[in-house]
Amino acid sequence: MEIRDPILGSIRLSAAETRVVEHPWVQRLRHVGQTGFTRLAFPGATHSRFLHSLGVFHLAGTAFDEAYSGWSFQSEGARERLRSAVRIAALCHDLGHPPFSHCTEFGMPALEALGLSWYTRADADRQATHEDYTIAILQHTSLAGVIAENFPFTSRHVAALISSDVRVSDGFFQDGGLDHRRLLSQIVSSELDVDRLDYLVRDAKYTGAEYGRIDRDWLIGNFRTHVRDGSVCLALRARAVYAFDHFLLARHHMFLQVYFHHRSVVYEEMLKRWVRSGAEGWSLPADLEAYQKIDDVALTQRLRSSTHPMARRVAERRPFRRVVERHGTLRQVDMARDASRLADAGIDALRAASTGRLSRYDDFGRKRRAAPRIFVLDEHSTGRSVRDLTEASLVFRRYADERCIARLYVPPEDVQRAREVLGIR
Repeated sequence: MEIRDPILGSIRLSAAETRVVEHPWVQRLRHVGQTGFTRLAFPGATHSRFLHSLGVFHLAGTAFDEAYSGWSFQSEGARERLRSAVRIAALCHDLGHPPFSHCTEFGMPALEALGLSWYTRADADRQATHEDYTIAILQHTSLAGVIAENFPFTSRHVAALISSDVRVSDGFFQDGGLDHRRLLSQIVSSELDVDRLDYLVRDAKYTGAEYGRIDRDWLIGNFRTHVRDGSVCLALRARAVYAFDHFLLARHHMFLQVYFHHRSVVYEEMLKRWVRSGAEGWSLPADLEAYQKIDDVALTQRLRSSTHPMARRVAERRPFRRVVERHGTLRQVDMARDASRLADAGIDALRAASTGRLSRYDDFGRKRRAAPRIFVLDEHSTGRSVRDLTEASLVFRRYADERCIARLYVPPEDVQRAREVLGIR
């Protein structure tokens, strides 16, 4: 099968891969928008998670080929089975996304409700994420049978490349005494994964933003391998470090300028107000059969039939209006005092804070569990120099601080009065 992608051109699929693509769980992603409410600020951004997933699937195969160029596998068929596994993992990595993508993830149930048994760190009390739903879909639906019938691996192996917390101990990722799971996982999910390499270029194209334009082919073309403690890890040739710096900055600016756009943020806040009111009992179901039927179309229909004022505003495109916006650190942009003044004046206000960081790859001691290391290979130094990515790139420390955009929104009819209360000219 061949699919024409507007960004990547021709994407070829084997018969086995086509059966996975045609499965209802993958097809569901046709009706889940890639950018959520961002499309209201950027009308061209109507592309779907399905299109993005196909792009990530294609790039995963390319990344595998580049990283393992010149590598000699020991077992017969090892290259083919590992390449197929990483492509299917890339295709399935977003299966669990709720309607409007990340915008409704706040409405997910506790992890315990999904009945997962594959996790090594199953904190049942925490709220589930779209990744948890993805693992549940791979574990509990007919998609698992389709994968097992068509490939020399199971849906559990696929899940293991999507989440590092999935247990696998059968040696599938072993070859020549080395464990390849780390590199394959990094292709799917890491600081330099094909997920980001697809959505940045794709979202920039359809939003019309220039920030996301990166040298993707150069980056992937410089993927290599590095063996550390018996595991094969992702490495980048030193000549591509500046392209990596630009990639990180492009992603950071896309969040600040596009994904955190004030118009998309206010719709998220109105949706949260409706859901958290409990007035109409809408929530994301833990039952996967019911969840499969929940997409952008289903939620939009529910909003249109609602009598709740916030649901009506979302459905009818009548958002609250921004009256205050501040940029800086969390302390610098605190809106508590302004929100209190508006409340005292009897003005209903929505308060939102969007926080972004250049990277969480190296949190300099602030993250509980470090991300798997990516290495930089300098083939032109004396010997063969190998450094951690944070040592080769200075951009991590230069942009180490969080950047927060805080906003207050009020009903359109209260904008002028709110400005007077807050002393805004």
